[in-house]
Amino acid sequence: MAERVRFASSRGPALVGLIDHPAEPVRGWGVFAHGFALSKDSPAASRTCKQLASEGIGMLRFDNLGLGDSEGDWGDGSFAVKVDDTVLAAEFLTGLGTPPGILVGHSLGGAAVIAAANRVPSVRAVATIGAPFEPKNVERHYQALADRVLQDGHAEWLVGGKTLILKRSLVEDFRRAELHHHVVELGLPLLVMHSPTDSTVSVDNASRIFKTARHPRSFIALEGSDHLLTAPGQPQRAARVISAWADPYLSLGGV
Repeated sequence: MAERVRFASSRGPALVGLIDHPAEPVRGWGVFAHGFALSKDSPAASRTCKQLASEGIGMLRFDNLGLGDSEGDWGDGSFAVKVDDTVLAAEFLTGLGTPPGILVGHSLGGAAVIAAANRVPSVRAVATIGAPFEPKNVERHYQALADRVLQDGHAEWLVGGKTLILKRSLVEDFRRAELHHHVVELGLPLLVMHSPTDSTVSVDNASRIFKTARHPRSFIALEGSDHLLTAPGQPQRAARVISAWADPYLSLGGV
């Protein structure tokens, strides 16, 4: 069973996470960052982490501010907050005596782990699944509301059956966010995974990340997968690829 944990967000409210403990022999530990407006229990997060744990890589997955079981207001979050909280999740795992050797991110979480990686000393490798090259691309999900949010300061946004409050600070932060220099300065092995038929975040994003990154870098096409990895076996497949690819890097850190 996964272990439920809590730690403070960079904004103060408590974030709730689950640690999927690794099967023996333990090969390493990692942090998983979920996608925009998703949660730690989304298929991409839960199934990928469970598979990695079954292969000896313990994973901490957590709900971002105001999502899932976490406290706080989602509208007070932003890309910068998501990055900061990914770093805090890694520090929390380190405090348990299990420093993360790998960061894994799905969708916007993929961009977040790239931006966070150099702030986590124990990290030896980074893997992304369906990540955007420009965080501001998330605005297309709420584009019809953007002008109203900027004018009035906030607006309700119905997504996935839940109502979230879009705030001006969140919209403005995503418009400012830039990933290019984080990719250039990453300095760590990077695995870019993307479905060629992803209709939410096009595979062109993976091409831009891959071309911008320095070696060692790898690209894996997740043929037949949708963006959310809802098809049977797709998250597990992605996890098996990550597990095999990360093996030499996890052993370097002795984590």
